[in-house]
This record gives sequence, C-alpha cells and structure tokens, in this order.
Amino acid sequence: MTYRTSLTALALAGLVALPSPAAAADAGPDASTAATPGPSSGVSSVHWTSCPDYSDEALLSLRVTEEQIPAFRALMKRLECGTVSVPLNHRDPGGRTIDIAVTRLAATDGARRLGALAVLPGGPGNSGYLDPILRAALRNQEMAKLNERYDVIGFDPRGVGYSTKVACPITPVGPQEPGTLTEEAARKIYAAQIAANQRCGRSNPAFLGQLTTENVAEDLDLVRTALGERTLNLLGFSWGTRLGMVYRSRFPEHTGRAFLDSVAPPWTRLDQHMKDSAEAAERDFGRMAAWLARRDETYGLGATARQVREGVAKLVRAYDTNPKIYTDLRRPVDGSAVADLARRNSTEWTRAGRALAELRTATGTTAPPTVKELLGAPMTGTPVPGVPEALNMTMNLAVACNEDGSRAAFDTAWRDYQRLVKRHPATGRAWGPGFMCAGWPLPVQQATLKRGGGSLVLAGHLHEFMSVYDWTLQTRRAVGGTVYTVADDVHVSTTRVPECAADVVRYFETGRIGRGCAGSAIPS
Repeated sequence: MTYRTSLTALALAGLVALPSPAAAADAGPDASTAATPGPSSGVSSVHWTSCPDYSDEALLSLRVTEEQIPAFRALMKRLECGTVSVPLNHRDPGGRTIDIAVTRLAATDGARRLGALAVLPGGPGNSGYLDPILRAALRNQEMAKLNERYDVIGFDPRGVGYSTKVACPITPVGPQEPGTLTEEAARKIYAAQIAANQRCGRSNPAFLGQLTTENVAEDLDLVRTALGERTLNLLGFSWGTRLGMVYRSRFPEHTGRAFLDSVAPPWTRLDQHMKDSAEAAERDFGRMAAWLARRDETYGLGATARQVREGVAKLVRAYDTNPKIYTDLRRPVDGSAVADLARRNSTEWTRAGRALAELRTATGTTAPPTVKELLGAPMTGTPVPGVPEALNMTMNLAVACNEDGSRAAFDTAWRDYQRLVKRHPATGRAWGPGFMCAGWPLPVQQATLKRGGGSLVLAGHLHEFMSVYDWTLQTRRAVGGTVYTVADDVHVSTTRVPECAADVVRYFETGRIGRGCAGSAIPS
C-alpha cells in the first residue's frame, strides 16, 4: 500500500488536508441522500445500464493516445456497466444501502473461459471502473491476452467515482513557507490539520466510518455473488494488494488465483510506512548517483557516486537556505523540490539529472527548462468535462486514517521528521512530518490477515520506495504466497513491461510463475 496519491503526498508533507469546497460540490452524491433503505434479505444482482460516453478530450486526459482511441471505443462497445447494491454497514445488512459501480469485459474465447478476474485499484481512492480496458485489454499485447479466457471485472470502490461517495466540505490546509521547516511553522500546520480532520470526520461519520479496506472487500464479494461467480481471481495494484490480502483472508473459499503488484505491508501504521519509504528512497538515490557519476561529462554532478550524493545534499541545503520563486513556476524551489527530483525512479533519471544540473547554476527569474518540465505542472487542475474521477481524496484520507495505527502526537512526529531529514540528506526533505491523520475523530479499524493455502503471487520491486521490497517479504510471512521479484524501482510496472506482463498472463492461465523479471529498463 503506498498512499501514493496527491492528497497523501501533500498531507505527509503537511501541505494539504482535503479538497476545497468547490471540489466537494463537484465530487458526487452525498451519502445522506444516495444511501437508501436496504433489503432485509435477498441475493445481490447487477443492475445493468448503458455505459458512459467519453469525448476524445476526456480519453486523452486518461492517457489514451490518439492512436488508441479507436481501439478504446471498440472495447467500450463490449464493456458492460452496472451497479450492485450493498449495505453501507455490513454489520447491519438490513440497513441503508449504497451503490457500487461495476464493469465487465466478457472473455472473447467463451469456450475456453477460465472465470472472472477482478482488477483491484490503488490509492486508496483510485477508480477501477475502466481498468478492464486501461489495465488489461488496451495496456499492451500481452495483457490483452488476459481477456481471451477471463471476464475482466472493474469497479469503483465505495467512496469513489460512479459509486456512492461523499466529500468533506472544508478548505485545504495552506502550504508552508518555502525553505527549512521550522518547529513553529510545523506546529501551525499540525493544528490546522487537526482542525481539518475533525471537521471532515464529523461531517458524515456514518458514511466515513464505513470507508475501510475490509468493507470494500465485503462489497467485492457481493459483486462476485451478483455476477454469479463461484470464485474471483484477483489482480491487485498498490493499495489493491492490501485489498487482495484482506479479501483472500476474509473469503478464502471464493478466492482463485491472485497476483498482487507492488505489495503493501501487512500492517497499517503510517509512521512506519513513511520511515520505510524514506529509507528506500535514499537507498535508490544511491543507484541514481552512480548512474549520474558515469555520465559526469553530461550532467557535471560528480565523477563518483559519493561526489554526486554530497553535491545533491549540498544543493538541498542551499535551496532551503535561499529558496527561489520563479515567475513561471507555481511551486517555490526549495530543498524539498530538490529532494523530490533526487527520489525520481529510473524512468526519469535522464530528466531529473538535467534538472539537478540546471539548479546548480540557475540564474534569472524564470525556471530552467527541465526544472519547469518536472516541477511546473500544477498539483491540481481543472478536470476535463465528462472524465471519470481518477481519485477521491476524501476516500483516500478516510481509509488511511480509519486504519492508521499510529496517529502520532506532534512531538513524536516532529522528532521522527528531524531524524528522517538528517539520515537522508539527498531525499529526506521530499517528505514531511507525519501529520496526515492528526485529530482524525473516528476509531481505528484494522482487518485481520490470515495465511491461506490458495494460489498467491506477491510481486515486489527490488528498488522502489512507494512499496518497499521488504514489505513483500513481510507480507509473505503473514499470508503466504510466492514472491515474484521485479528488478526495478518503478511502482506497479509489472503489467506495463511486456516480458513481465507475459508472466502475469501465463500465471492466470496455468497457475505457474517464475522467480521474477527485469522490469523497467534503466536508461542507457
């Protein structure tokens, strides 16, 4: 589980709490009106409806290329769309209900059909509605084969997208002043985060308190029942790996083959999550530093990995001491921005290296070109009309905080942050104090994981920091399974790399898996 979304990354830095009132008004039906009295008994069924229609502009914003648009539209003609009614509170099955949006892309080779495979989205809070197309049929030629023998199932978890959801109608916590974060400034951010979290949590506790991974797993099993499937096979990404673990623990008899990519830890403490991730990010920067050193003639950052490390750490300190405000860049460039460049994964080393080199000699009032390219995009933007919601920030916050077993007090979070920055001089400033769940007023709810004997593959990426490789090993000890090692640092890259994707498809067809794959290639 990575909590990798824009909300979480900013909240961990103490910059953001929740969507603005404008975003809240746009985020979908309020649960108080969308939830309705539920049936006292009966078997779930899918209420099939027509699928949405998307403009070319909307598809481009979903990263569908112009060349892929005709294929996407052809797949949409095959896609089935509907909703399944589930209890808001699974402990009160006769109470209010909410709708879970579901999609199905039926197997093209019905005579050799192996069953249904549910794609489990990341986040928490990411949409999975179009995943049968975007993560399977349209991803690459290898992944497209998955749909030959499997019905591929997508869904929006409760609180997301076309499913019933809410939004906290409060103003985000404002950004800190650029430069070194002082204790005084941190205390103000902490107090603002507490106030924001309490307003959010108390705005609709009946709904927000039911946003947990375990409840999403319960919803998914009702989706399985509604589809008439005896078992579900699972393909999970990021937080979806946590969902897969919980589903498999809760419903082992209904779980078929499961492949979980970029594996979450078997625990839900955000303080430990950030500590482990920060250590992995600094460690991976060592690989980047060695790569840059071998190309010193191009980047001029040092002829050895040690020189690059020391130079970047010096650059972090320099920009914290003297932050720069560029007229064409919304984000101030301080130590946190430099550290953000230093923790980029290998697919971005070329551009990150150029940006770091530019910052060593930058002058003038406008940002250097690569710095602007990497740091210039606004953190939030005006959505394209008709685009399905990619991330629900309220769901992201609620699931993370409902399950966070730490919720550290200020003194503890501040001490941990200072240690983190000191221990990780190149990348540590990209993080912030662990204030995300401070003051969250709802009780901690944690699912129980159980070992199982069914087929399970845990894909861990050897060098990534968003889902640390050691978490894969910890998870295997907790729930069992086979470790599949991807020798890269790229989050959930397995199905994007054709050689690795071929292993994923082969696993779902045969139940057999190798030891791993190379993953995303390091730039030459």
